[in-house]
Amino acid sequence: MDQGLGRERIWRMQAGWTWTDLQMEDWNAPELKRLLDETPLTEEWIKGTADMHTNYLSVRFPEGQHPIIFGVMPYSLKPDVNSERECEHFLFFVSQTELITVNLDEKTRFILNSRERINMFLDCKQPVDGLFVLARTILHYFHEGMDKFEINLRKVEEVMREHNEKNLMDRILDSRFELLYWSNLFIPYLELITAAREAYLDELDKSISFKRFYYRAERMETLFNHYEKEIDTLIMIDDAVSAFRGNDIMKTLTIITAIFTPATVIGAIWGMNFDYLPWIKAGSNGFVLITLIILLSTGGLYVWMWMKGWTGDLLRVRRKNSNL
Repeated sequence: MDQGLGRERIWRMQAGWTWTDLQMEDWNAPELKRLLDETPLTEEWIKGTADMHTNYLSVRFPEGQHPIIFGVMPYSLKPDVNSERECEHFLFFVSQTELITVNLDEKTRFILNSRERINMFLDCKQPVDGLFVLARTILHYFHEGMDKFEINLRKVEEVMREHNEKNLMDRILDSRFELLYWSNLFIPYLELITAAREAYLDELDKSISFKRFYYRAERMETLFNHYEKEIDTLIMIDDAVSAFRGNDIMKTLTIITAIFTPATVIGAIWGMNFDYLPWIKAGSNGFVLITLIILLSTGGLYVWMWMKGWTGDLLRVRRKNSNL
């Protein structure tokens, strides 16, 4: 496998196909003009996707039989959530004889120079297999992002288990948006699988590179589905706890209101400005008598509600680490 250096690298594989890897900031660069002259089919690809900062994928059959696939693929080198505008994007073009990529980041280019990846490329029988090796390599960044996402999600679950703080829903929604961010980046790679099947049909069943890429993508999709269900479960738990707490609070306030109703009624009656009320002029004996009536009626009402089983454990003090 021959290899160039710098802004343009040309890899000539033993199987007879070529990978051209370009770094382009100026779309009028001589390397690009030479590419357009040598491979006219790339003109639509370059002109249609050069300024794109989102995913794009197209399958064409210019000769009616042999397919070409071209487009733009997004990905993120950082495991943290960023704006999609800050993501990396690379352009790719696949024909029967060559694979062309534009603006792969330096980290990915370095990884592709490793002995492991070079051996994978040497096993590729056709250019589309090389694209699968490249796509599988990029999916490793998704795994790193999911690893960090899982750490953050476990922290949220620990907080929910021990404290269930009132701002927990904000943290759950942050996790939900983080998962949505990675999921949106991952969609083009699923589309690449279906586009490749559309273009190459049953040929892909014999491709080891495609199978490796397919199973890694399947692993990622399984993770996304699992975490989505896990977050939905956390939201349901938080909703249930919030509803239980609200119901608990309303029941407690109702019980307290009912218990102190006799004191409120008695206080309202003996607070009226009438000239004559029973025991109002009885001095300290009247105050003691009214106080005893209040205490007995309040205590009696509480005992009656307790015997009816209406208080339950609402008025008990819960342990310090209770979730509710």
